[in-house]
Amino acid sequence: MAFILNIETATKNCSVAVADEGKTIAFKETATENYSHAEKLHVFIANAVQEAGISFKDLSAVSVSQGPGSYTGLRIGVSAAKGLCFALEIPLIALDTLTILSQQVTITHGIVVPMLDARRMEVYSAIFNPEKQMIRDVQAQIITPESFSEWNDPIYILGDCQEKLQPMLDRPNVTFMHDLVFPSARDMAKLGYDKFKKAAFEDLAYFEPYYLKDFMISK
Repeated sequence: MAFILNIETATKNCSVAVADEGKTIAFKETATENYSHAEKLHVFIANAVQEAGISFKDLSAVSVSQGPGSYTGLRIGVSAAKGLCFALEIPLIALDTLTILSQQVTITHGIVVPMLDARRMEVYSAIFNPEKQMIRDVQAQIITPESFSEWNDPIYILGDCQEKLQPMLDRPNVTFMHDLVFPSARDMAKLGYDKFKKAAFEDLAYFEPYYLKDFMISK
């Protein structure tokens, strides 16, 4: 058995899951208007481990959503993951946040475009094919009426910025998945286990979240 703790805090969703060989067996999650990660994350971790019927020493690895996403959310999640890995002497696995989000959609034709809000009309986005393979890398992208116009196939958009983008991308081949808003730890199980089997681990001392854009402070 390989028990992996999965942590997803890149958005307003604070999400934790325990998986056994790629299958989620315990899950805790909440999404609030104000970020609750600092208050909820460690409680969720303890509850999920208990619900899974294991102890912390049974964990084989910790998998964390690396970004892009909220600077504060990412730092809280990565700090918790690294602390557990140091304490338990187990490896750290990092997963791309948009890849995690893309797992919520299964299609047979067209493309899946997971997006996360980067404020104003800018988003973090990537493109996936029906086999859930990334065919365009993660970008910080300013959305215009011409965005994705090179694609004639069906386009499925999900993420936390759909409401503001729908008027601009109102085209017959574009479908907005309004029920699919946040990445979730329950969708990290197979991704994390695949990396675990390949021993694709991060350097604990040097790993940092993938912010994509520099942190900016304004008056």
